[in-house]
Amino acid sequence: MASVRRKGRIMLIVMLIPVFCLLVMFGVLLFLSPGKPEPLLTENGQPIVGSISEKLHVNINGVDQGMFIKGKNRDNPVLLFVHGGTGMPEYFLARNYPTGIEDYFTVCWWERRGAGLSYRSKIPQDTITVEQMVSDTLEVANYLRQRFHKDKVFLMAHSGGTFIAAQAAARSPELFHAYVAVGQMSFQLDSERTAYEYMLRKFKEMGNKSMVRRLEEVPTPLSVPLPPSYMAIRDKAMHRLGVGTTRDMKSVISGVFLASLTNPEYTVGEKLNIWRGKMLCDRLLWNTMLSTDLSKQVTRLDLPVYFFHGQYDYTVSYSGAKSYFEMIQAPVKGFYTFEKSAHSPLFEEPEKVKEIFQVDVLVGTNRLSDIL
Repeated sequence: MASVRRKGRIMLIVMLIPVFCLLVMFGVLLFLSPGKPEPLLTENGQPIVGSISEKLHVNINGVDQGMFIKGKNRDNPVLLFVHGGTGMPEYFLARNYPTGIEDYFTVCWWERRGAGLSYRSKIPQDTITVEQMVSDTLEVANYLRQRFHKDKVFLMAHSGGTFIAAQAAARSPELFHAYVAVGQMSFQLDSERTAYEYMLRKFKEMGNKSMVRRLEEVPTPLSVPLPPSYMAIRDKAMHRLGVGTTRDMKSVISGVFLASLTNPEYTVGEKLNIWRGKMLCDRLLWNTMLSTDLSKQVTRLDLPVYFFHGQYDYTVSYSGAKSYFEMIQAPVKGFYTFEKSAHSPLFEEPEKVKEIFQVDVLVGTNRLSDIL
């Protein structure tokens, strides 16, 4: 009888261990999630006089949308950053990959309708469209112009955000000093085909039979919607080859997912909403963004245009962006190759980004461009 009771206690302990671990993990996550914007500090640890550090929600076209606004001097030029993915905020990445753009801009890290801070379970899904995102971009720009008393703001977008921001810049160029595209999309389906061929070739050269086998199981040529077998291996393969989010990021789990959970400026609920929003926006927007050839829709931009692109980027094709740049018409334009970067030059080579902004973007020239 005693041995039965002993076994029962052991089984109970074994069953409680996972529960205890989950409670500890949740406690740690709660500790790491005060959800308050951190002030910008001097070298002595004091808040910078005249700086701004806010997390707020603004009603944009009838929906409360969240954003962080950061800058060392609120009187600096204003920059609206349109994040990447269908709905993947990037502010949390700046903690591990400091950009320094708050030194010379008041930066609005807007989290788009349905994404991150702007995710709501009851948001009307029929409003999560590319057309609505373009309209929202212009409304956020107008909010920033009015709040900071600026005639124009700078527009910067990354990856999937460029698909939206380029259309916003084409529609209302008078709102913006310049359009800066980091990893500019053009025809993403073609980009995915280029990436697939590159990854298959590289893994064959490396002798990685497992990755080759999984890639060869993908039905080709790739078409819309992309095969589940391709999507299941895509991010893992890109990051293993150093052609994904950043050159040195070998895993989305450690590089992006954990970064989103450990950023203290989001609450636990907001951190969960980053991923809930991503899944929602992927379902509603990805196929449209994948199948649309932007180079046939936006052929002229009536403002200065700057493309920043990582040499090792296969998330969004480097060659595709260069071809798009060469055909697009603009009064001033510059293409800048980042030789140490994959998909995120803003995070990978911030000093070069700063130099380009100061020498070219802020004054409307293209002296540092490698393609004029």
